[in-house]
Amino acid sequence: MKNNFFYITFALLFSLASFAQEAKQIKVQSDRTIKNENRFPGATILAKVSKQVYMQHEGIEIWCDNAVHYGADKFVKASGNVIIKQGDTLTMTSKYAEYNGNTQFAYARDDVFMETPSNTLRTDTLFFDRLKQQAYYRSGGTVKDSSNTLTSQIGRYFMDRKQYSFNTAVKIVNPENTVDSDRLDYYTENGHAYLYGPSTVKGKESTLYCERGFYDTKVKTGYAIKNARIDYDKRTVFGDSIFYNSAIQFASATNNIKVLDTANNSLITGHYAEVFKDKDSVFITKRALAATLQEKDSIFIHSDTLMITGKPEQRIMNGFYDVRIYKSNMSGKSDSINVNQTTGYTKMIGKPIIWSQRNQMTGDTIKIISNTKTEKLDSLIVYQNAFLAQEDTLKAGFNQVKGQILYGLFKDNEIYQVDIDKNTETIFFQRESDGELKLIGINKVLSSSIKMLLNDREIEDVYYYQNVDGTLYREIDLPLNARELSGLNWRGEERINTKADLFKGESPPKLIKITGIPLPKDEADFFDEETVKRLEDNKSEKSQLLEQELKDAELKKTNEELDSIPSQKFIKEEIKTEKKKNQKKTSFIDQDLTRTPKQRDSITVTTLQYSDKKPKDSIRN
Repeated sequence: MKNNFFYITFALLFSLASFAQEAKQIKVQSDRTIKNENRFPGATILAKVSKQVYMQHEGIEIWCDNAVHYGADKFVKASGNVIIKQGDTLTMTSKYAEYNGNTQFAYARDDVFMETPSNTLRTDTLFFDRLKQQAYYRSGGTVKDSSNTLTSQIGRYFMDRKQYSFNTAVKIVNPENTVDSDRLDYYTENGHAYLYGPSTVKGKESTLYCERGFYDTKVKTGYAIKNARIDYDKRTVFGDSIFYNSAIQFASATNNIKVLDTANNSLITGHYAEVFKDKDSVFITKRALAATLQEKDSIFIHSDTLMITGKPEQRIMNGFYDVRIYKSNMSGKSDSINVNQTTGYTKMIGKPIIWSQRNQMTGDTIKIISNTKTEKLDSLIVYQNAFLAQEDTLKAGFNQVKGQILYGLFKDNEIYQVDIDKNTETIFFQRESDGELKLIGINKVLSSSIKMLLNDREIEDVYYYQNVDGTLYREIDLPLNARELSGLNWRGEERINTKADLFKGESPPKLIKITGIPLPKDEADFFDEETVKRLEDNKSEKSQLLEQELKDAELKKTNEELDSIPSQKFIKEEIKTEKKKNQKKTSFIDQDLTRTPKQRDSITVTTLQYSDKKPKDSIRN
């Protein structure tokens, strides 16, 4: 009884297995069927009369004008207006196609057009693996969706996540921007693009460059890391991380910011910046520093926050909170500063102070005027409570000049004359000009105005005008408290003597950690070992697919290389070197226009390299 049960069970399982095997047969409908054992042994020739040949296999449908069906191999070769449809997820047309029911693998060539609910793909040759639900091309393709046209040399479509992975000569084109990249992942549902390797997003008025980035092609926003920069008209922004909004022409940059302005030969640095292109404005903070070249001598301005506004030839810079200035022959401080490129005026407001050689100038407001043509210093004005102090040669005290308004004149960027008006007072330590510089006396003078002539930034001559009242005191006759004019505040310890002193007393800013953009997922090859084995174990001797090399085209950058790309300044040299190395290695360029798509596809698995020559057919490098 047990044996009978065993045999019945075995027979039932065998029957189910046989039924399942039968269910995998390709179903065929054709107006005409022909047998020709000499030409097509073991096959049935199917041909259109009034209706196209129709075939169906486990959810996939095929229409064509002619077909050769190998029933035992569950294999079909279709030609003439071929249509392959997988439910409502994919429709593919071509002039020639193959389908293997055992491997559930399709191969199409000659004017291949694939359509999904969200995009279309056009290429010469396409491989479609139903088990993986992936499509792959390696001889150039064009993808279109509702807003973008994407082209690349190599492409792979993952149907389950609606993602394309493009490689080599990748380009996205839409009405607002053009994106170029070495490697790019694109999600068709939301229009998100992930950029890997040297990439650019070029708009009408700006170009974003990076070596890793993200771009939303629908809302026109993105962010970039790794040698990131934005090029505007006469202005370039560099940063560790850059956010970009093309729709409103806005960008923000974080960490190690540089804003290069060629319109006025200036460079601004910091660790956070915002750029509004339409308003021609830049806001930068966190160790903000502006450097402007003037007559081969840069002037540096540091403050908590810097803001630059105005068209290229009309820049205005404002600095706020603890402003510090340094130039080789002059330095200063104030609460805020305004620099107007058009007028050449630099206005220091809020406890301003300027040091030049041993001279210290203070007042309520200081205005420095430059010649806009020569960019040389022309003059300066100290408004209200002007005070000029100079440490005595032997540091016995301070030479002092006080008044309401101070005017200074420059020649070759050196101050040579100072005029002080209204209620002037002076104290000078007069010394012998030679020898031990013995003190002669201390001269105190009141007058309406004063003119001082300087040589090499040292006071050489003093002229007093109107209502002059002065006395030369012996040192012993003038007490210490009478040797200082009211308002004297010597701030020599604050003086900025070097560029490094601009940051004296400040703690380095805490930089935001840039999380970055992860490398692309390390996918197995489309033609991995398992897939190749599946195709070869179930091959039909008449398949043209097996005439192709069943391996992926070599990618331009591997994941490891993407993580160690050299900085952009070396890329051009690298390309030049590669061109020289490969000048004679141009075998990958197909000059034979008579090749069929099948033949062209078979050579695209060679390594893609740089070349100065342009190919004459669909092979692109």
